[in-house]
Amino acid sequence: MKRLLITSATHSLGLRVANMLEGKYEVVLSTSEDLPAFMQSNYLKIPKGINSTFAHEMLKSALDNNCQYILPLQLSEIETLAESLLLFEEYGIQVICPSKSQLEELEILANPIKDMSLSLLLDNMDLLNNRQAEVNVDGLGVLSDSGLDFLLVVAN
Repeated sequence: MKRLLITSATHSLGLRVANMLEGKYEVVLSTSEDLPAFMQSNYLKIPKGINSTFAHEMLKSALDNNCQYILPLQLSEIETLAESLLLFEEYGIQVICPSKSQLEELEILANPIKDMSLSLLLDNMDLLNNRQAEVNVDGLGVLSDSGLDFLLVVAN
């Protein structure tokens, strides 16, 4: 089973997505938040997305944990990793986020309500709902009813 690293996994959105991916991927939970000692063994500690070494440290974490995918959920993480997509591709790791140019054009929805239907798009495939998508953007978001518009979803 392929491994997917989720950032902000202590956030309600991160937990929700992890539950949705259960059985489809082996999920590695990570966070940049300080955790009580009893929770630390359940989460991979990562730096904050604004850290200048964030992309390199995420690459190292993905390689060390044999992860084929990274799903960043904080906007700062997405912005940083969007600039380094080629670096990750060289190592066979797909970062599930929009490119830098796409990110500049996307509308962003922070902390969607629990009842909102989410889509996790990668290479025109919705990994959560196992269907083709018309939108040519990667990331976690909400698809319009027509399937032609996409709002990027982030945790904050």
